[in-house]
Amino acid sequence: MACFSSSSGFQRFQGVDPPAHTIRSHGANVAKHHLLDWLILLILVVLEVILVSVHPFYRYVGKDMMTDLRFPFKDNTVPVWSVPLYAVILPVLIFLIVYIRRRDVYDLHHAVLGLLFSVLITAIITDAIKNGVGRPRPNFFWRCFPDGIEAYDGTGNVICHGKESEIREGHKSFPSGHTSWSFAGLGFLAFYISGKIQAFDGRGHVAKLCLVFLLLLGAALVGVSRVDDYWHHWQDVFAGAIIGLVVSGLCYLQFFPPPYSGNGWGPYAYFKAHEEHHARANATARSAAIVDDVPMEEEQTTPNGDTYFVRTPLHNQTYDQMEMGAR
Repeated sequence: MACFSSSSGFQRFQGVDPPAHTIRSHGANVAKHHLLDWLILLILVVLEVILVSVHPFYRYVGKDMMTDLRFPFKDNTVPVWSVPLYAVILPVLIFLIVYIRRRDVYDLHHAVLGLLFSVLITAIITDAIKNGVGRPRPNFFWRCFPDGIEAYDGTGNVICHGKESEIREGHKSFPSGHTSWSFAGLGFLAFYISGKIQAFDGRGHVAKLCLVFLLLLGAALVGVSRVDDYWHHWQDVFAGAIIGLVVSGLCYLQFFPPPYSGNGWGPYAYFKAHEEHHARANATARSAAIVDDVPMEEEQTTPNGDTYFVRTPLHNQTYDQMEMGAR
């Protein structure tokens, strides 16, 4: 798979043979270093659970508004349970394939952590806005009046007699959660893949962009299905796409250079580890050079005041190695 080649990124480390960064050798240290990030991730999960259970704002819905809310109450083309599969599980599988090829735990850890942050932050923003806005869905009429018999109070607001769960869900139209999740997960994966295949290396390989656009197209088609199913207005889908794509981009840039960067194929931590290894190698080389510069003899004085010269211990070792042909 030449698309994951990273030979160009090693130019700055020529002459240095870096150690491998595997799950076994570095995984525990990497996870420990980012322990706070994982704890924050758990807090975000709790916040999302709370937001899902919060009662949304029941916006005023008058009879004259029902014209735009009388669309059929259909099933989801893209089921809710399928969203985590393609927005989270699929990207993680791709990350694992890259890890098997490159054996870089920094890349695997940061990709997974960045993806989870992208999805959870997007979910929290989406559900917080949903609950605050309370916009009715296009199929709200049939949620509110499943038998088709309308009822309104003295102010002209609806008096729903449908299932409470369906009425409650009917007030969560803006923005689209399916769309925001799709762009948060597949958008992050698109950034990740574009960096790995160096899609913006200036060589004009449009085929690389096709792979990136394919992921974004998949997310866009999920949004289109939400409009076709009459679960969302087009504005809901548009807002969800913007939220998911922006959050995924920001989360990606927390761990990886921009995809158009020359080092876009690896995480920041990877290059930092190599720079530290390069610095240690240079320090070792300088220490060896200092040993070579130690004088062959140093002056010693006896109690009687006589002066004589002896070879230094450090130079003895180097000199003996030279004599034996070790250098």
